Amino acid sequence: MNEKFNQMDTKELDLPETVFVRDIEGRVFQAIALQCLSRIEGVALLEGNLIDSFLGRDGPDRIKGVSVDQDQKNHSVNLKIEVNVLYGLPLPAKAEEIQTAIVEEVSKLTGLHVGRVHLIFKNLMTAHQMVEEVEELDPPQIEEATAAEFSEEL
Repeated sequence: MNEKFNQMDTKELDLPETVFVRDIEGRVFQAIALQCLSRIEGVALLEGNLIDSFLGRDGPDRIKGVSVDQDQKNHSVNLKIEVNVLYGLPLPAKAEEIQTAIVEEVSKLTGLHVGRVHLIFKNLMTAHQMVEEVEELDPPQIEEATAAEFSEEL
């Protein structure tokens, strides 16, 4: 009987390699994009949505103005972002600033390749409209809401 085991290929007894799988929900990419947009001057997500998104008032899986498409085979992600921009800003330069910030942040935080950032300028806003939107945004309130939402998930 021992002869049979001696003749057996030891590769058959070796354990297979462990496979590590990591999934990142689309909402994570949306949150990263929102954080990037909040740091860029002269840009706002579609009206009211930036505030609602930070405070968790949107639907559970969808933040308006940010769409995500993941390619599992190529380990990449494609984003489509719709924003309003302050009138008078040069759109090509603002587009490059937004797209570069999002690519760098998504790549750094997720380790995935960003295949495309499709940026759509939906509307031009006056300085007065932009100030009103920013005044509605209360950073401490956002941080508290985010912390509360995170602790509920744990």
